[in-house]
Amino acid sequence: MTISEWADAKRRLSSEASAEPGPWRTDRAAYQRGIMDAVSDAAVETVVVMSSAQVGKTEALLNTVGFHIDQDPAPIMVVMPTERDAETWSKDRFSPMARDTACLKGLISDPKSRDGSNKILHKKFPGGHLTIVGANAPSGLASRPIRILLCDEVDRYPASAGAEGDPVNLARKRTVTFWNRKIVLVSTPTIRGTSRIEAAYEESDKRRYWVPCPDCGEHQLLVWPQVRWDRDNTGAHSPETARYECIHCHSAWSDARRWAAIRRGEWRAEAPFAGIAGFHLNEIHSSWVKLAEMVRTFLSAKDHGDEAMKTFVNTSLGETWTESGEAPDWQRLYDRRENWTNGSVPEGALFLTAGADVQKDRVEIDVWAWGRNLESWLVDHIVIDGGPEHAETWAALERVLGQTWTHASGAALKIARLAIDSGYESSAVYTWARRMGVGQVSPIKGVEGFNRSSPVSGPTLVDATEGGKKIRRGARLWTVAVSTFKSETYRFLRLERPTDEELAEGIRYPAGTVHLPSWAESEWCKQFVAEQLVTVKNRRGFTKLEWQKLRERNEALDCRVYARAAAWIVGADRWSEAKWRDLEAQIGPSKTVQPEETQAGQIRRTVRRPRRIIKFSGMH
Repeated sequence: MTISEWADAKRRLSSEASAEPGPWRTDRAAYQRGIMDAVSDAAVETVVVMSSAQVGKTEALLNTVGFHIDQDPAPIMVVMPTERDAETWSKDRFSPMARDTACLKGLISDPKSRDGSNKILHKKFPGGHLTIVGANAPSGLASRPIRILLCDEVDRYPASAGAEGDPVNLARKRTVTFWNRKIVLVSTPTIRGTSRIEAAYEESDKRRYWVPCPDCGEHQLLVWPQVRWDRDNTGAHSPETARYECIHCHSAWSDARRWAAIRRGEWRAEAPFAGIAGFHLNEIHSSWVKLAEMVRTFLSAKDHGDEAMKTFVNTSLGETWTESGEAPDWQRLYDRRENWTNGSVPEGALFLTAGADVQKDRVEIDVWAWGRNLESWLVDHIVIDGGPEHAETWAALERVLGQTWTHASGAALKIARLAIDSGYESSAVYTWARRMGVGQVSPIKGVEGFNRSSPVSGPTLVDATEGGKKIRRGARLWTVAVSTFKSETYRFLRLERPTDEELAEGIRYPAGTVHLPSWAESEWCKQFVAEQLVTVKNRRGFTKLEWQKLRERNEALDCRVYARAAAWIVGADRWSEAKWRDLEAQIGPSKTVQPEETQAGQIRRTVRRPRRIIKFSGMH
């Protein structure tokens, strides 16, 4: 039997895991047949599926597991992005299938049995076992030989499984002793040049699904530009009129006609086959998604900016997103600086974070204020002269932690979290961070690559050295995907701003707007946009994205990334509405400051503020 034949004959969909419980029917989503049967093909060693959401790829993995438990027992490993995802997949997806598919009932013992053969993440059956692990757990990936390796959502895997390296390669090594091994990689893609699934698909024979037109019979790929819809008399979009237009005869396909045509489709390879079968699908193929829903999602993404459109491209079109890494013009940033009282925190800001960059002869600190929707204001720039070998340097940095900044409401704000780079003199950074405590200071380590779902991971315990003596569990280190926050910063800097007239009418700044003060010097602005994202080729000829400097100094950009990581660590990306309201209540309403005459007839004027430098005698 092939896997699709087994599923049609024996698999039952469970009510809690499927909108259509009952016997499995491959014809319900005919494109799945080619994917499942490629796993059954003796000539295929690796199967790659790069697709949108809602096309049934997880069910195809479940069918592969069920088939091998019943028909071809072997050691099987399923790798999910995290251990929590692994537990969820085991409880919510696999267990219902094992319970409701009759042929599997007698092969896997009852979960309540005491023989230990049916645990959440490890299940035994005659002739093999099923191990379910998270890609963030290196011990699970390296534990035992595996013949059938199934990796789901590989683009959500961390860059490294602990200190062991790439989790996909680590898992692949478990299969080397089996001549008849099978490796299946499945994922929605992420960013072009960094996507694991895109790189794997490029090495495959690149199969795509061709569908015949119900009217002219010509085969074609289903692509987004051929989805059409109308507008009403006022020019408003009418998603309910969505249909697919044949690229050859221009006939309109309703959802029902589209689904019927897809059942008659076929897979065609675009590259020579060399043991790797690759499949690409978008949501237009899905038997569970109506075009009107896709159009509404697309229109909403257009209204909500690049981040929402990236989600649409990844999860609906199954394509990688191309990051725009061109550096914004520093002169434009300089020209649109704003005036607010020196040393104060403007209205709208609700908490402070800081990023500290440790250099050979100084420590640079930028203090950023944050409001709702990641709107931010630069409120201070401090340079401490002196290298990390001087105790005075750390004493000065400690004083910065104790400093307060006055909010427009009159409230005094302290730094909620300072993220300090540990790349230079890490032992000194760990020692100081340990002394300051975990509540306000977070040492961080930047890593290359993008991770939208979790750009900050950790903390992990690292050793510190104090007086030449190693201290176990000395500090808690956070790992930051710096590319993610650099791209986000550049995207925020490109946002169009409302005019003065629109602001007077109550129009708000867009989410993520970055406000710079009039005292930010031209040198600081140049440092803020000192890098750009470029595409480079590696030795194997595959492209990747890499941040490269346009000028030597880039401390302002680095400090921004660290301060943004600090905002993530305190939880600003995940706070509830109640939390934001609580912060607003604590700070209180802003005081109105009139620039008219004050005591003794003096006029208050905004004075441009240079960077503040803390110097210590005897230090060079």
